[in-house]
Amino acid sequence: MSKLNNPVLMGTIGGAQGLRGEVRVKSFAEEPTAIGDYGHLHAQDGRSFEVLEVREAKNVVIVRFRGVNDRNAAEALNGLDLYVERDNLPDDDLDEDEFFYADLEGLEALDADGKSYGMVTGVFDFGAGDLLELKGPGKRPVLIPFTEWSVLEIDLEAGTMLVDPLAAGLTDDKDQDPTSQFKPKAK
Repeated sequence: MSKLNNPVLMGTIGGAQGLRGEVRVKSFAEEPTAIGDYGHLHAQDGRSFEVLEVREAKNVVIVRFRGVNDRNAAEALNGLDLYVERDNLPDDDLDEDEFFYADLEGLEALDADGKSYGMVTGVFDFGAGDLLELKGPGKRPVLIPFTEWSVLEIDLEAGTMLVDPLAAGLTDDKDQDPTSQFKPKAK
């Protein structure tokens, strides 16, 4: 299998379930049992997995993959992340203000004057809401909140997003250079 161009994380394999090769999977699909609906799942090491059966359990789904037929084979998959190609996911199911993380990465963050604050290089959720990592040439990465106040507009076709630098924490005031707060003041 060739490397995925735009991978989207669909789930992470946990421990083995039973003796017949089933595994517990933490599914990141909106409907957890739909994890196999978008084609084969792929690991970063190049392996491909075809889902044969999926059933719900308490906080996970129980999955049986083609070729994983015993507990030892299932245990060897523990901790493996499973991906699909972004193109396999339907766009028509998304609301106007919903995005796949993979669609946000690579967007250029611009303010209303067209000033660039860098490109989105990562999307994180540590439990208190989504954060976008911006990285500009020669600058350290910064995290901004992915909220309607800091990210005003997203144009996927143009590859840009409009940000409010004040609300995003990129500046302390409208006229201030966002990097000046880290420069030593002259005495």
